Formats: sequence, structure tokens, C-alpha cells
Amino acid sequence: MTDHTTEEPTRRDFIYIAAGGAAAIGGALTIWPFIHQMNPAADTLALGSIRKDISSLSVGQEITVMFRGGPVFIRRRSEAEIAEARAVELGTLRDDLARNANLPENAPAMDANRVLNPEYLIVTGICTHLGCVPVGNSSGDYGGWFCPCHGSHYDESARIRRGPAPENLPVPAYIFENDGAVVKLGATSEEVAAAGWSVA
Repeated sequence: MTDHTTEEPTRRDFIYIAAGGAAAIGGALTIWPFIHQMNPAADTLALGSIRKDISSLSVGQEITVMFRGGPVFIRRRSEAEIAEARAVELGTLRDDLARNANLPENAPAMDANRVLNPEYLIVTGICTHLGCVPVGNSSGDYGGWFCPCHGSHYDESARIRRGPAPENLPVPAYIFENDGAVVKLGATSEEVAAAGWSVA
């Protein structure tokens, strides 16, 4: 009596597997256009951006703009704030990544990698600990923002320095328009690339 459990695969088995694989790939390629057409169109994505005139912001002033359901902080920094933010050594930071949607994920958290124009800092205003909204206007121990809910302190570049927050406040995708007088939040990747963002 022959034991059929140890038989080697035959040519017919290979043909069945190859045909099944080809059918699966063909089915996926057929379905892809239908799935892709459900992505938002360019005009819809354009509606997902806003423009804010910041030409009237004075040095040291900060405003909050609502964007995609959350606050975005825009601060016009003084020369002293810029110098202080740039003097911080990377080794002293709790989060050494820039967290900048305009740059590669591994960009270091130097101040130059968190701003397109050193004078204007633009960050999403949601604490990275539990989603609270930090208090601005040079609050906290590092001259930036302070989250009173759990005690997170951010510096002039919105980098976490003390407290339970694990990450720096993120920098949203944005560009400057009209010679820097208007900020466009929700810029496309093509616009970001053309704006001159680069890792310092």
C-alpha cells in the first residue's frame, strides 16, 4: 500500500498555484481604479487648505487659527527668541526629531528645521501628551507654551522640554504666499517642495 501523504508536488499543482496567483493579481489590478477614484479630487484637497494674512502681526504677537478642527499657533518671534531657540543643543532635547510635515521624518529638531522663515513659528496647537491645548504667549519655563493640564513645557521653537508630553508640537504643511504676507495651511507636497523647505 502506497502512502500518498509524502508525494512530491506535480506539474499540475504548480499550474494551479500559478493560475491562482495570476488571477489574484489580475483581480487586484482590476479593482484598483475603482478604489483610487474614491480618493479626494484636487479641488476637494484645495478646500482642505486655508489662507491667513499675517502681515499685521507685530513682533512677539501670537494668534490662533482653527484648521481642520484644531488650533494652529502662529507666532512672530523676536530676534532674542530666535537666538535663544537656535542656541539649544540637540542633546538637551527630549524629542530630537523636527516633527515637521514639510521635511523628512528623520529631520533633527534644530530650530531651523521647524520654520520656513525664522521670524514666524507655525505649529499645531495640541499637546502631544493627551491632546490638551497649551497656553501660549511665552508661557512656561522655556518661553514658549505651557500645558496646565499635566505640566508640559515647550520652548520658543515649540519643542518639548519638560513634562509628560513625548513629542514636540508638530509643524503642519504650510507655505508663505504674497511675499510672506499670507500663510497657506494645508499646502500640497508640490507647493511645499517649491517653497524651499530643506533640512538644515
